[in-house]
Amino acid sequence: MASNRIASLRNNKVLSALLNRRTIICLFTGFASGLPLFILVNLVPAWLRDLHVSLEEIGLLSLVMMPFAWKFLWAPLVDRFELPFLGLRRGWMLVTQILLLIGVACLPVFDVHQQIWGVAALATAVALFSATQDIVLDAYRREILPDEELGWGNSVHVNAYRIAALVPGSLALILADHMDWQQVFVITAAFMAVGIVLTLSVKEPQKSYHPHSFAAAVTEPFQEFIQRKGVKQALAVLAFIFLYKLGDNLATALSTPFYLDMGFSKTEIGLISKSAAIPAMIVGSLLGGIFMIRLGINRSLWVFGVVQMVSILGFAWLAQAGNDPTILAAVIAFEYFGVGLGTAALVAYMAKLTDIRYTATQLALFTAIAALPRSAANASTGFIVEAIGWEYFFYVCTLCAIPGMLMLIWAAPWRDDDVVKAESEG
Repeated sequence: MASNRIASLRNNKVLSALLNRRTIICLFTGFASGLPLFILVNLVPAWLRDLHVSLEEIGLLSLVMMPFAWKFLWAPLVDRFELPFLGLRRGWMLVTQILLLIGVACLPVFDVHQQIWGVAALATAVALFSATQDIVLDAYRREILPDEELGWGNSVHVNAYRIAALVPGSLALILADHMDWQQVFVITAAFMAVGIVLTLSVKEPQKSYHPHSFAAAVTEPFQEFIQRKGVKQALAVLAFIFLYKLGDNLATALSTPFYLDMGFSKTEIGLISKSAAIPAMIVGSLLGGIFMIRLGINRSLWVFGVVQMVSILGFAWLAQAGNDPTILAAVIAFEYFGVGLGTAALVAYMAKLTDIRYTATQLALFTAIAALPRSAANASTGFIVEAIGWEYFFYVCTLCAIPGMLMLIWAAPWRDDDVVKAESEG
């Protein structure tokens, strides 16, 4: 009887998490967050490679992503100062989204051979606006989601975030075979209207605590985290956040130039990405979200971490096989499925770590650390590929995923607290 009651409670919890307005909001936050990032990660490298910019220069341009790693420095500003319209969260959301739309549309005005520093400067500004939008969207999502919906809500957010990659990574590449790059960037930038619609249609979340000064907004979030976890455990958690996505961040840093080097046309990449990625993301979203609700976030990190590590080897398989559309489709599908699962679990884990009073600053710190491999280490990927080739590069990326898995022992033990609590109720 007790086991039946627990099963019934878990099923009810799943249904209540799946069927509500918060799920729709998480879809929109994911798309709005992912679009500018993937424009920088996928579309800009494809644009530059198509115009014969070297892999070394493209790799170095990934340094423009550094605002994602340092966003915790200005997160207290977002937490403390309210703009004179729409409220604390929605005001910042609207401003950053408008700036992103304008910034992305203006990227191709520069000559990539004569004005590469102009490209780098504007791309850095886009990254700055995108990182600031992420600060606000992460805080907003954490403030509207109850703890029991963190796994599902963040799974929906991450998969919508990945769906956004299809605009610069699929649609835009197809368009680039039929129109000039300026038109492609304008059309791609217009999709930021999705974020603007979200901002204008949602309500401002209720916030029970607001820092009384800027100094408090800066210091209190860090003090609370250290006091709650202790110094050693806090450092272990931060190390895990940095290492967990290191391997697949490196592997996907130059994915579009990799596909182009394998001999695929931009249209082939776009069409195959769309057809392979969407089913994989839908399945991954449903399975990942339900799995986290039923079994807890910690265990999900273990299982999904193994899947995302194996998915990196798919790139090595493609590098060995060469121009094979079937293998490309399989690799993209498994990458979207596996890496998406790992990302969803990590985002839910970081959200669970926060104190609701300091969501913007604490989440900015955690997500900034998670972004460090993408923004710093990725600058060397072009040089590594040139030195050892694509296939061996992906083997190195797989090895880089192992330390993050080992850190799970300390940062997220298998016996998740939520699971233990549910079992004790029986």
